[in-house]
Amino acid sequence: MSLQTPTPATTTGLPRLITGGLLRYGLILALIAVFAAFSAATPTFLTLANLQSILVNNFTLLVIVSIAMTFAVASGGIDLSVGTAMDFASFAFVSLVLAGQPVAIAAIAGLAAGAFVGAFNAFLISGIGVSPFLATLGTLFIGRSVQQLLTNGGNPVYLPPNGVPEAFRFLGHGAIGGFPTPLAIAIVVIAAAAVVFARTRFGRVILSIGIQPGVVRYSGIAAPAHVAVTFILVGMIAAIAGLILTATVTTYIPSSGNAFLLNAIGATFIGTTLSPLGRPNVGGTVLGALLLGIVANGLLLTDLNFYWQQVGTGTLIFAVLALSFINRKAAGSV
Repeated sequence: MSLQTPTPATTTGLPRLITGGLLRYGLILALIAVFAAFSAATPTFLTLANLQSILVNNFTLLVIVSIAMTFAVASGGIDLSVGTAMDFASFAFVSLVLAGQPVAIAAIAGLAAGAFVGAFNAFLISGIGVSPFLATLGTLFIGRSVQQLLTNGGNPVYLPPNGVPEAFRFLGHGAIGGFPTPLAIAIVVIAAAAVVFARTRFGRVILSIGIQPGVVRYSGIAAPAHVAVTFILVGMIAAIAGLILTATVTTYIPSSGNAFLLNAIGATFIGTTLSPLGRPNVGGTVLGALLLGIVANGLLLTDLNFYWQQVGTGTLIFAVLALSFINRKAAGSV
């Protein structure tokens, strides 16, 4: 009777369980651990008011911008100008409302402004061949300067308290089916993005471009056109966040959208740890944004110095990404 060589599953069952199971879901474990830690550390963390604050104030805008970033990263690039798209949308929105235009018209103009930023990036990337990093970095600098020029050096544009239209107020502070309007919009954006990636040819092509651009090009697919559409879509999604931000604070503050840039990048790349192949995905991005939102809220409740909050957030991002790297390295060696 011949001896059979044990399969990897029998010789390394426990290591495979640890690396393929626990470490693969390091993001979920981190989310649970952080939630439990803040629940124990601060008595106000688990209150209904605070949990709602996390979703509305810390999660909603970040997840929308992160979904936009997910499209850019999925196509093999990155968009450093998502904050610029937010700001341009915000400026157009406020300016037209101040001019007495209907809120719907102003919102459409805001989305068009975000699309314009995306189209400019698309021209640089797909038309000229500039790398996404350099193209969107240039757009970031240009956008910041344009905002300074439009606002006489960076002065905020306020809506008078007695001049805020009801539809404008509803966008920032209303409710749809029991959900705050901003959160309801975020849910729609998340669902739409999930459908695009999972059910449409466009989504599959974008993911393929990010993984094997050469194969896509030689297969006859117009990769530059798909990338161009992607960056326009990124600008429009970021513009949605700009509209919500403006409607929430009833003010346009120049370059305020840039505050979401680094966390959006962090949420997107944290989200890649949920994919066995390390690819951007909507579910992972949502969990990444939720994790960062919980951390921001929890550290604020602990009265930790702002700069230490940034250290804590960065350390957490590093830990989750390190777990993912260990997982993939171990899985490749098994």
